[in-house]
Amino acid sequence: MFQRFQPIPRHERLLTAVFDERDRLYSRRGLLTGGAKFGVGGALALTLAGSPKLGLSHVLAQDDEATAKAEDEAPFESDVDVLNYALTLEHLEYAFYRDGIGNFTFGADPFGNSIDGYLVAIRDHEGAHVETLTQVITDLGGEPVAEATYDFGYGTDPQKFLMTAAALENTGVSAYDGAAQFLENADLLTAAGGIVSVEARHASYLNLITGELPFPDAFETAKPPAEILEIAGPFITG
Repeated sequence: MFQRFQPIPRHERLLTAVFDERDRLYSRRGLLTGGAKFGVGGALALTLAGSPKLGLSHVLAQDDEATAKAEDEAPFESDVDVLNYALTLEHLEYAFYRDGIGNFTFGADPFGNSIDGYLVAIRDHEGAHVETLTQVITDLGGEPVAEATYDFGYGTDPQKFLMTAAALENTGVSAYDGAAQFLENADLLTAAGGIVSVEARHASYLNLITGELPFPDAFETAKPPAEILEIAGPFITG
């Protein structure tokens, strides 16, 4: 039976968790815990570990000196590495919408538009991103990373589904902004800008319908791969 979305009480909104310290990612209703533990078999971990400069020991290093040195190095060996990093996140987002849409009925947004219809449009955008990145990586002679298996943890809770969607989209924007600087091909940088701007539109809409500011800051916060790993890793189960 479909469940109709109910307005989200402000004290239960977890969208802001993705912009705060790591411990907030695993608090209040366990929104981002998913599998609760990061598995080295996850696709994101494999993608990061695949680059000599981005092995797991490097990403998760706690030693201050080692971390400071790592920040001075480019975390990707090539443009293909950057694109596979982006593709890993796009697989994650597309699978979320593909497998989740149809489990709930959300009704209309504050402007009378169908939330369900807009979620379908977002799903199709993410699918197009997956197809495009896969093709570009192949054209460059690389091997596109495959889709992983996921546990998004929303269960039968429509509120949690929308909040997870918002968290994923906002995190995706920060990930693209953090990684685009490592692209050497100017054409690829332009293409990445075309994707991240659409991701930002998704995030803005989802912020709006979950009661957060559509445009919370004057500048977007770029996040390095290590932070994205901490956020996205718990969703990836294999």
